Amino acid sequence: MAVESVSVEEVSSVKHTRKSRSVIRDMAKVWQLYVLMALPFAYIVIFKYVPMYGAQIAFKNFVATKGIWGSPWIGLDNFVRFFESYEFWTIMGNTIGLSFYQLAAGFPFPIILALSLNYVMHDKFKKMVQMVTYAPHFISVVVMVGIIFQVLDPRIGLVSELLKVLGFGSVNLLGQAEYFKSIYVWSGVWQNVGFSCIIYLAALAGIDPALHEAAVVDGATKLRRVWHVDLPGIVPIAMILLILEVGRMLEIGFEKAFLMQNPLNLQASEIIDTYVYKVGLASTVVNFSYSSAIGLFKNVINLILLLTVNRLAKKMGQSSLW
Repeated sequence: MAVESVSVEEVSSVKHTRKSRSVIRDMAKVWQLYVLMALPFAYIVIFKYVPMYGAQIAFKNFVATKGIWGSPWIGLDNFVRFFESYEFWTIMGNTIGLSFYQLAAGFPFPIILALSLNYVMHDKFKKMVQMVTYAPHFISVVVMVGIIFQVLDPRIGLVSELLKVLGFGSVNLLGQAEYFKSIYVWSGVWQNVGFSCIIYLAALAGIDPALHEAAVVDGATKLRRVWHVDLPGIVPIAMILLILEVGRMLEIGFEKAFLMQNPLNLQASEIIDTYVYKVGLASTVVNFSYSSAIGLFKNVINLILLLTVNRLAKKMGQSSLW
């Protein structure tokens, strides 16, 4: 029995060795792909996973001289402090309101643009529209906010001059809190709608032309073809993108909101990201633990939203991430 046991182990070891060598040979045949994958993999590890080590300061009273491990543990005190602060509901209301507004306005427009371009027969006009709608995406956030300031300037801005021509007085739109969300969202839609529709155009190009031919033979109009052929064809892609968008709903973005802020619209423009920056870096008494707790809270909410929407999509029989 002992001899048989040893022989079985040896056979298993030989099989495992052969399998390992086979995997190495297969990897060597496509080594270029692994080289291409190495850089994004390193980026994810360095900038996404390694910083998780520092997330523990959210549960500590971080003191720089003592380091992360040496700082005293205080548990959930930083989270409780944020929940009980008088700014909590204002910040959460602004963040959630802006997130839903941005999702409701920004998600359908790329689909509409892609469907419209898909039925444009004039190639030159189609390419011109694509170029005009894609170009704003490559404008940096700082330049984009500068353009917004110039266009909405109450003295020399284009909107102000147009209002004067129409007989109205000039309005300082950036100085009124109630207009901040609309300016933020619709400028973002204008900037990103063309680039976001690329994936939908690719999905539309993958629809079997025979479906459209059969619909035309049956007398279907273009609107019917859009409803019964195109939309069902892009629903899986749209659902995946929707899940991803919901998963980063509270990740509105720091740069644009911070650059557009001023004392007059602060009531509507103060969101989690800008508040974390001010508490953690711009305050006279910086508090890294408190700001880390707020940022961690935001990421946990995003994760819960991602898991919830993904599970709902799966239960409804739609495409899901896993």
